[in-house]
Amino acid sequence: MRSFISYASSKLFSSRTLTRAMSQSTSIPKKQIRVRDHGYDDYMEIEKKVRKVIKFQDLILSQPNNMISISRLDSLSHRIGFKQLEAGRFILKFPHVFDVFEHPVQRILYCRLSRKAVAQIEQENEALQRQIPDAVTRLRKLLMLSNTGRVRLEHVRIARKQFGLPDDFEHSVILKHPQFFRLFDADETRNKYIEMVEKDSSLGVCEIERQREIEYRHKGVDAEDIRFSFIVNFPPGFKIGKYYKIAMWKWQRLPYWSPYEDVSGYDLRSLEAQKRMEKRAVAMIHELLTLTVEKKMTLERIAHFRMIMNLPKKLKDFLLQHQGIFYISTRGNHGKLHTVFLREAYKKGEMVEPNELYLARRKLGELVLVSPRKARMRQELTSYRGHGFEDDMKSAGRYVEDDEFEVKENGELGDESNSETDFSCDENESCTTE
Repeated sequence: MRSFISYASSKLFSSRTLTRAMSQSTSIPKKQIRVRDHGYDDYMEIEKKVRKVIKFQDLILSQPNNMISISRLDSLSHRIGFKQLEAGRFILKFPHVFDVFEHPVQRILYCRLSRKAVAQIEQENEALQRQIPDAVTRLRKLLMLSNTGRVRLEHVRIARKQFGLPDDFEHSVILKHPQFFRLFDADETRNKYIEMVEKDSSLGVCEIERQREIEYRHKGVDAEDIRFSFIVNFPPGFKIGKYYKIAMWKWQRLPYWSPYEDVSGYDLRSLEAQKRMEKRAVAMIHELLTLTVEKKMTLERIAHFRMIMNLPKKLKDFLLQHQGIFYISTRGNHGKLHTVFLREAYKKGEMVEPNELYLARRKLGELVLVSPRKARMRQELTSYRGHGFEDDMKSAGRYVEDDEFEVKENGELGDESNSETDFSCDENESCTTE
């Protein structure tokens, strides 16, 4: 009798564990190991250098005549996180961004921005001003994503660069458009908030919904397959098992409420409603990233909007469940900074659909990547062209003029091949001089 009971209990335990395993295997696991994607990490390594360069640029532009002595730069560099004697070594690494020269009167070394760096800043400022109408639309959509219709002004100010807003956006964007925005001070928190004046239903269409419509119209995919689906692109090396595929298939067809839809009146206590809210949170972060200029934002700044957008508390673990949609890079600040990328917006480290402001900002990254050795070689070639090459051309010109004078005196013209200068060159040689 005891053996029968033990056998029955063992069968019951095995059936329970099997059922539990099956139920867990056909749903996306709550905790997953982050799989690195070197394309995004390499992008952040460049971004790390660019952020330091921008700090030095702001420091130099804040000085009189937009230049500063190296000794003073070294003494002020501790404000931007540099140790003593590190500033000079740092700016010498980027000769296409910083110009080190000797002051003609004081006879000491000074630093200023190079012409290419100044041109890049002007190009970025012009692109920023041209896209202000788009920034107004992005800010309106951001307010519509909030469950209260308002966002704290300080949180928008911290992320103004990501949203493509100018530094004076409080005056140039908010106060200049009173038909869209309203500023007020909250009595309970003593913080300043931005509030939308009126909700525009025409702006309540998510970017993923627009992409689904394009996919359906151009490729003719079954409407039921893409009605609630997301573009999924897993990183290289991500292990996808049989049951994980089943879980993704079920999750892609799970209905959810739009991020722009008001869910305050819905009953969210059921398990089905909780699953829909979890998928709505994915759509919310997806839409938030599409509102940024570079389709990326730090995890810490996304957390600023957690309460007003009904996002989960453990945001990092939640994003790691959907590594085919988002990518979290820890590069850039010794692992302390977490940058969330929208995977579908990038391919091989570049944006699929770049905008004007993104391209202007990438110009600074291109200047940073130029090695000092190449810069010195270009400088030597430029000086050679400016001095030695011109002297050679002048002597060659005098030689030709003397030959022509002798021909005129003798009255003989000679052969046509000898009288004309031959400027022909091979296919592999350059015929132009700069």
